[in-house]
Amino acid sequence: MRSPATLELINKENKNLTFKSLGALEDMTRFLQDFLVRQISQLWDFEAIALAQKIQYVPILAPLSPQPISTAMARQNSGKIPVLLLHGFDSSLLEFYRLFPCLVARLSENYQIWSIDLLGFGFTERKPDLNYTPDTIKAHLYAFWKVLIQQPMILLGVSMGGATAIDFALTYPEAVSQLILVNSVGYSGSFSWGKLLLPPVDALAVEFWKQRKLQALNWGKFFGMSGAESTALQSVSLHLEIPGWAEAMIAFTKSGGYFDLSQKIARITQPTLILWGDTDEMLGTKDAWKFQRDISNSQLFWIPNGGHTPHLKYPEYVARLISKFLDRN
Repeated sequence: MRSPATLELINKENKNLTFKSLGALEDMTRFLQDFLVRQISQLWDFEAIALAQKIQYVPILAPLSPQPISTAMARQNSGKIPVLLLHGFDSSLLEFYRLFPCLVARLSENYQIWSIDLLGFGFTERKPDLNYTPDTIKAHLYAFWKVLIQQPMILLGVSMGGATAIDFALTYPEAVSQLILVNSVGYSGSFSWGKLLLPPVDALAVEFWKQRKLQALNWGKFFGMSGAESTALQSVSLHLEIPGWAEAMIAFTKSGGYFDLSQKIARITQPTLILWGDTDEMLGTKDAWKFQRDISNSQLFWIPNGGHTPHLKYPEYVARLISKFLDRN
């Protein structure tokens, strides 16, 4: 359920909507809620279920579309300082099912913990008339911040979410007080080659990606995948059947992603915590040193055996490092 304060903010932002458009919005929200309920019924991990049950849909009216976008988000704690978590590529806020409760428990009552499914990802609505690029993701995220948060926030991004956080902080510095980057895309991990994909290769590429994730999940059950590994894979896969998934993936891939971000990173002025798994099998470790070199007010901490997703492997340790960073700043 949405709080009265949240409803008041949303109603003010959407005051010019017609009854017809409000009816369409309610129909879409009900459809997405039903889809979400069906998908999360597959979960068995109590932490994943607990976070899934916190997901709610809020209508975000951005300049991208005349109709509000039904946006999936979660929030806990009622403190004054917002911390917003941004997921990675083709993922959802469910990937924070282990870190989210650790942050809620570790941080004081002064903080409120938020997470959002970015435009084109997770359980957020995909509108057929939208283009899905870093710029539209940023515009949607700003509209979300403007409606619901409305004050400087601590922005945490993992993998591609780190690139989104950097891009957002550079464009809207007044909205971000501090940055936390976890094995972040920025110098590598994007795909400038995506612009070269033409039909039908683009559709085949994203379908291959989808089947790779689903087959990993299905075969893992037969080959002794641990419960933790299975839930981690579920958390980044349950949204794959949402309407518009393939079209949004194709659009984002063909945009090239954050291929041009590296030359801008040195412009970051916010205090920045860089967390990096020292066994990252996707991005390696060189980029961590580059972030520390180019962001003047930054601290780098290595997470032993953290891989590319230390927030999933060692959420308590990651939460402790975040808490110490925030206490110092």
